[in-house]
Amino acid sequence: MSKIVWITGASSGIGEALVYEYFKAGDKLIISGRNRDELFRVKGNCQNSFNVHVLPFDLSETEILESKAQDAIKIFGKIDLLINSGGVSQRGLALETDLRTEQQIMDTNFWGTVTLSKAVLPSMIANGAGQIVVVSSLVGKFGTKLRSAYSASKHALHGYFDSLRTEVFDKNIDITIICPGFIKTNVTYNALTGDGKPLNIMGEAHEKAMSPAECAGQMVKAIQAKKEEVYIGGKETKAIWLKRFFPKIFSKKIREAKVI
Repeated sequence: MSKIVWITGASSGIGEALVYEYFKAGDKLIISGRNRDELFRVKGNCQNSFNVHVLPFDLSETEILESKAQDAIKIFGKIDLLINSGGVSQRGLALETDLRTEQQIMDTNFWGTVTLSKAVLPSMIANGAGQIVVVSSLVGKFGTKLRSAYSASKHALHGYFDSLRTEVFDKNIDITIICPGFIKTNVTYNALTGDGKPLNIMGEAHEKAMSPAECAGQMVKAIQAKKEEVYIGGKETKAIWLKRFFPKIFSKKIREAKVI
């Protein structure tokens, strides 16, 4: 049976790859992001795309998100699956990053995701089922250089949605947190530097990393299995276990790691 899937961050990278996965599966899609033209490009890549609806907005504009969620629900009458894939990364030292930039990162990654999810939840509960997917990061489980606010925003998502999961479990609502490592997207290119300007450089680790299509394929399987938390990437995923069982060794290695 087809589902109604709402994907944020759908204009590029992992979000775009997810659009194609769910479209191929025959689902009805609402795709969101800041760049309207890029969203229509993605829609245009879907043959017979009358079941793909474009709903552009900026996640950092949290005051409009509740009304955008209501608009999304009205398109097909409900949302079965919300995938919070939109976000912005960071490449700036903590002491050199201004508070306005840190606030923008938190508004986009944390408050944007929370606001949309809370706005959709009552409709899901009324329908008797639903699933919310949160795209976090491996640095939602540990911190590295140049990502203090970004890592904080992702850590916050884990705390919030782990708690929420316990509150809505008996209402047939599933919550899945996905933690990608290095994926070959423009995340580094678009990452905010200390003054809020994009880095405009493709990170070496991302250049050689897993493709968005492969990542999306793994994500879809995890979402279908209703897993609670999933780590996707290469050898960098092992850092989670290294930190848990050998924290001193982890601290030494992460200080020495090339993390651009």
